[in-house]
This record gives sequence, structure tokens and C-alpha cells, in this order.
Amino acid sequence: PPVLKIRIEGVQKSRGYSDVDEGNAACDPGNGITGGKFAEWVEKSGLVAERPSDPADRATADESLIAGSDDFARYRKSFTEIAARLIAEGRCTAGDFKEMGGFVKSVTDYRNEPIYFTYCGGLTASNKVYVNAKTGETVN
Repeated sequence: PPVLKIRIEGVQKSRGYSDVDEGNAACDPGNGITGGKFAEWVEKSGLVAERPSDPADRATADESLIAGSDDFARYRKSFTEIAARLIAEGRCTAGDFKEMGGFVKSVTDYRNEPIYFTYCGGLTASNKVYVNAKTGETVN
């Protein structure tokens, strides 16, 4: 299939790290990033004329608690179910999710796994709740 190289205008950084699922996350020329920009080969069929809408803009009331989650579009259903369960169990409150905006990708402890965290009951390490976005299970 035809491919073309496109230049992205900026490297998106979220909470101090690049959105890289695995491998080298360094923002340097050796990793294809020059002056805060990078280029990547993509399938031509994957390109669209207009920018798709942000899935967080269409979030339901329950989803709005976690619409700010990293990878929200990918794990929307799972994050919504996990948040509802944590609230129902009394482990977290809606206020906890409002404060955090949802789930944050864990890039230090679980870099190559679909593990995310939020804080429930305060912003201390003992209140950090890790979840597996694929299985829905809490990790701690």
C-alpha cells in the first residue's frame, strides 16, 4: 500500500513525558525528533481531510469524570466501568476523578503494559490506585 511521510507540527507531551507506549521515548534527532517536531511513515488510507473530533467532547455524564484520562479514546469503555466500580466499592469518589481528570498512564512502574493510575482519597502514594485498562483489574 502507498505510504507517505508526514511532518507533525509538535510532539505532544502529557504530564512531562512523551506519549510513547514502548521503546525509546527520547525527544532527540536520533529518535526522529528535530526542533520539537517529528516525522512518521503512515498508510495513506489512514489519512483524513478533516481532524476527527475529540472523544472527550462526546462523553456522557459518567464518562465526563474520566474524559481527561490518557488514552481515553482507546480505553473509554474500560475506564468508565473501572471508575464506576471503584466508586460503588467506596474506594474512590466522583470528586477524586474530577480532581485527577481520570486515569494517568504509568510510565515508570509499568511502561510497556496498559497500566494506569489515579488517586483516591488524597494525592499521596498510599492513595494511588493502579488499574489494568485491558482486564479492568486493580493492580494494587
